[in-house]
Amino acid sequence: MLGVIRRRVASGGSSSSSSSILKRSLQTIRPVSSSTSRVSEEILINPRGFEHVRQFSCLAPLRGRAISSRTMREGVSNMELTASKLILSRPFSSDSGDLIDAVVPFMGESITDGTLAKFLKNPGDRVAVDEPIAQIETDKVTIDVASPEAGVIKEHIAKEGDTVEPGTKIAVISKSGEGVAHAAPSENTSKKAAPKQSAPEMKDEEKIKPKVEASPVPVKPKTPAPPPPKHSATEPQLPPKEKERRVPMTRLRKRVATRLKDSQNTFAMLTTFNEVDMTNLMKLRSEYKDAFVEKHGVKLGLMSGFIKAAVSGLQNQPIINAVIDGDDIIYRDYIDISIAVGTPKGLVVPVIRNAEKMNFAEIEKEINTLAKKANDGTISIDEMAGGSFTISNGGVYGSLLSTPIINPPQSAILGMHSIVSRPMVVGGNVVPRPMMYIALTYDHRLIDGREAVFFLRRIKDVVEDPRRLLLDV
Repeated sequence: MLGVIRRRVASGGSSSSSSSILKRSLQTIRPVSSSTSRVSEEILINPRGFEHVRQFSCLAPLRGRAISSRTMREGVSNMELTASKLILSRPFSSDSGDLIDAVVPFMGESITDGTLAKFLKNPGDRVAVDEPIAQIETDKVTIDVASPEAGVIKEHIAKEGDTVEPGTKIAVISKSGEGVAHAAPSENTSKKAAPKQSAPEMKDEEKIKPKVEASPVPVKPKTPAPPPPKHSATEPQLPPKEKERRVPMTRLRKRVATRLKDSQNTFAMLTTFNEVDMTNLMKLRSEYKDAFVEKHGVKLGLMSGFIKAAVSGLQNQPIINAVIDGDDIIYRDYIDISIAVGTPKGLVVPVIRNAEKMNFAEIEKEINTLAKKANDGTISIDEMAGGSFTISNGGVYGSLLSTPIINPPQSAILGMHSIVSRPMVVGGNVVPRPMMYIALTYDHRLIDGREAVFFLRRIKDVVEDPRRLLLDV
């Protein structure tokens, strides 16, 4: 052992740092207590001492036994791995006695940062465990920051509009609430206390005031305001600036704008149209809606019929469900239908997984669940990831006809529109029929017009005669 220390000192160990590290390391490996726990504590407390421990601690006898170099290397490696796991598994709250730090949680593998949209709780407000105190807006969803403990909000660390990352501290919570005052009462009390303290001073100022007023104050003549500039006849007349408002785009809106523009720049988009007679599907819905609700607990809508028709069309034309990846074509043997949902914060597209395995009731239940989450802002990243084909129903807003834009990396999108009663020729007679225009926008690099028209024709046939789904014809 003395020889090891001499070699250590001779190789530059004369500095105080090296001596202190050697001293602590020698104290750690004394055979007074448990070898494993003492060495572990020394390494974790002094992480810079890893190399010194590797160099000489394998030669130190512990309780009369010598530790091999292999055993020591394995021990150090295990302790390094344990330390790294402790760091990675750190909970998203920092506890320092009575005060707790509320930090940004993990937001998903594809999300590295977000914008602090707003605080739901102000300093002085009492919060419960897991109660949302702030909202983080990302490119895809809005995530709530929950309170790790019950207590009172002491202060906000971050500001609204700041860009934050997972682990960023945004607020401090006091468990006991001691020393935390509400903002509103403190302002009122300060305003009430101010007149009482300044009452004697006001009397003194009144006595001195006449002397000050005795000296005349010269009045400067006001210069007339310059006339407004005259605009030429060719200059555009813009509205006054005080009637304009500049509001920064939300992350979701910027993300949607980027994806839609990328879609236009990447795909060779072409749209084909057709019209559907909704008589039979609406009659089917009207006849069985009460029995459907009684058995399944959910209303029978028109969207489930179009999803089943789209599944049938995708099975007949697999190229519509495929996608280009470099120089290859990826054919998907599953059908995940994305449903475009407009929310107050922007457009989101939740996904119905494995739609080919679902019946009408399961589809309606999944649509209701995803739509409710989307409107409440509680939908997750996983519920919007993927999707092989998209259906957009602009008819709920009264759209008569449109050309939808493909949702990348998909290859096609179906657009539904409003139902309008129009005169149609049926059996040689002109009769009113509830009609809907449908549109299919597709990537012409991958899908030819033949496959696109056949697909849209299959949608029309199934919707106009739902019995085809039972007979598979």
